[in-house]
Parts: sequence; structure tokens; C-alpha cells
Amino acid sequence: MRRLLARIAPYAATLSVALVLWHVAHQPPPAASRPSPLPLPVQSEYTRAAAAPGTAPPAAAPAASAAPPAAPPAMQHASIASIEVIVGRNDTLDAIFRRLALDLTDLAAIRQLPGIRQSLDYLKPGDAIKVTHTDGTVQGLTRKVSETKTLEVVRQDAGFAATLVENPVETRVRTATATIQSSLFEAAEKSQVSDGIALKLAEIFAWDIDFVLDIREGDRFTAVYEQIYQDGKYLRDGEILAAEFVNNDKVYRAVRYVNEAGVAGYYSPAGQPMRKAFLRAPVEFTRVSSVFNPHRWHPILNLIRGHMGTDYAAPVGTPVHAAGDGRVEFAGTRGGYGNALVIAHGNDIATLYGHLSRFARHVHVGSHVQQGEVIAYVGMTGLATGPHLHYEYLVHGVHKDPQKVHLPGAEPLHAAALEDFRAASTRWLEQLDPAVAAPAQPGLTAGRESPARVSLF
Repeated sequence: MRRLLARIAPYAATLSVALVLWHVAHQPPPAASRPSPLPLPVQSEYTRAAAAPGTAPPAAAPAASAAPPAAPPAMQHASIASIEVIVGRNDTLDAIFRRLALDLTDLAAIRQLPGIRQSLDYLKPGDAIKVTHTDGTVQGLTRKVSETKTLEVVRQDAGFAATLVENPVETRVRTATATIQSSLFEAAEKSQVSDGIALKLAEIFAWDIDFVLDIREGDRFTAVYEQIYQDGKYLRDGEILAAEFVNNDKVYRAVRYVNEAGVAGYYSPAGQPMRKAFLRAPVEFTRVSSVFNPHRWHPILNLIRGHMGTDYAAPVGTPVHAAGDGRVEFAGTRGGYGNALVIAHGNDIATLYGHLSRFARHVHVGSHVQQGEVIAYVGMTGLATGPHLHYEYLVHGVHKDPQKVHLPGAEPLHAAALEDFRAASTRWLEQLDPAVAAPAQPGLTAGRESPARVSLF
């Protein structure tokens, strides 16, 4: 008997311990740790259902009384991620999808949607593409295809669907005026006019005013121009509708007009085109180092030699533009001019460009050039103390001051077009008057007694 008890004693002890642990595990928790009771409406519904004779509590009620067990990780819903990609140089949608580890099958399905292939695949550097996905599975794609249209692709039960969403812009008209103290751009900035509008002003009046040389302290301008908004947010400036520039007390006015063919141009209030046969300055964004002076003392030869043109100091490599349409008569080395170019423009008018570093590739003797076309680049070849362009304007072989010579204009508007122009331009020209008559803005008034040359910038 003792041997039997000795053999079963360990098993009995183990069983006792197991019974104690089972009892502890199944004992109800204390009140403080029990789950909070169900909301009263749920409890009352359950109570009424249980109290009714012959009825049983709803099957779902016991499940509602306890929190549902947490789903295993494999059964949890994957989160949706959203990412915006800025298109880089030589980027393609295929490359972007591979870089983001997106499903290429989704890309193929999206590309097959009717009517969006070109809007989807034509990418430019700087474009933004927004993609939402779930672990690489595309849920949606958004891309702005133009200023007013956005392509939206969304995954649906039957596959992908694409929509072009319209987002129109609003055009507002602003009139701004300023007086120049030291530079055109400083005056524009004080009047909250963008550099782009200031540059357009210079382009409009480029045939009448040499903005490199002719700008004076006290000159003023007024611009009536468009501003583009979208959803109440400023996007950019539009076209200049009308403008006035007062240079050395001489008033120039221009108004934009679109003819029947849809071609836009700027004209004086009388219908004369602002565009002339020749530009006043054949270079942009430069300063003038020497004005027209037939009795100038030559700084290298130390003698009086007529300076029969204008020098525009500029860095080596600055583009030189053809002052007018014509044919290249000479391209090579010419004495003190160094590398020089001569263009014949007809009516015995010629222009000369000296001290060039090199010619444009397409320019050679006999080639035809158009006004504004790049024909060469600024240098300091020949007798030059520094990099600059020497520019001459000759009529019948006689040198004329390129800043003062009368430049022939383009063909004016015909009678029918002129009548339409006057009707269309009146409203914009009228908006110039109040701005001109208004007192100058604080900080923009400058003395006019002794005009001083100022830089364009």
C-alpha cells in the first residue's frame, strides 16, 4: 500500500495544482476590472425580449455584450497611401510606377481607357501626379493636364473610370502706374507690377524708346493688364491691354488689338502699328557705355575719331539681334571693328555690328535674317577696351544716330479694320486717363529739373 501511495503521490500533486489553476482562470474578475455594462437602450431591449413569454433573446445580443475578438494581422484592412510625384526630365509613367513599386497591370488598364492616352502619357518636367494606392494596387490617379482641366482616374467595381474635371480661371483687369527714380524694375516693384509686365512694356515700346539708353529719372508708365485667378487665388499675369510711357516728357501710347485673322498686335491710338522696320536697340538687358558722339576722343588710339554709332556694354556671349529684316552683306574681320557683321535692309539702309565674339551658326554672307533674330554674340575683338557691341545705322552710306533717326513704320490698319480697332480700344484707352491724372504714389515722385540717365534694372 505504501508503495502504491508513493507512486501515485506525484500524480495527485500535479492534478491538485491543475485544479487550482483552472479555478483561478475561471473565477469572475473583480468589479473594478469587469467590462462596463451595455448602454441602457441595448440592455432594455434585451431584457424585454427575455421577459416575453415563449421568446428567446436575440442571437446577436450575447455577442454584443462582449468586445469582438481582434482580427488576425492577415485579415486587417490595408491602409491607403497617397503620394505626389513631380515629373523629372525624361520621366515616363512606366518609370514612375516602377520607382514607386506600383502595379504595372493597373497602369496598362488605365492607359486603355478611351480618350485619355495622350493626356496621360504626355509629361513635362515639373508636372505633378498624385497617386493613391493600397500596397501597390492603384486606387486613384490625379493629374492636371492644363490650366483649366484635371484628369481624375478612380478604381471602381467594374474597373477604372476616368473623368476630365473643369476648373475655369477668372480674368481680372488691373491698372497700375509708377514714376521711375532709378530703374524701371524698381518703380514696377514699388507699384506691385511684376517683372514680366515691365519686360512686356519694354517690348511694346522697343521701336520708339531705347530702354537701355533713353530712360530718365522722372519718366513714368501706366499699364492696363490682365491678371489670371483660379478659385480666388492669383496665378499669373496675362496680356497688357493698353499702356502709356512718358519718356523725357514725350508721351507714347499703345493698345492691344486682335485682327480678324486672330493675330494680336499693338497700335497707337491713331491705328499706327507700334512695330517699326527697325529696333532702337539690337541687344537686351545691357547698359550703354558710350553714346553717339562724332567728336569722341578714342580711348585706345588717343586721337579724336568720330564715334559713329552706339556702344552697348554687355558680357561676352550676350546675344545680338538683327535690328531689322535684311540680307547679310559682310561677315568677317574688319580693322578696329574686329569681328563685324553688316546687314543690308533695302532702301539704302544698312546696320553694322562690331567687336563680336562669334557669329550665329546660320549667319553667312548672303543669308537672310529677320528682325529680332539672333545673329551674333557680344565680344571684345578689334580695338575694344572691354566687352561690348558697337552698333551703327547708315542711310545711303552716311552714319545716322541710331537713337534719333526716324524709323519707318509697318503698314497701318485699313479703313474697315481701323473702325473696328477704335471701337474695341476705346474702353482700354479710357482706363489710362484716370491713372495719369491721379496724384503720384508716395515715394514714386522724382525731380524733373535735371533729368539723369538711369539703368533699365
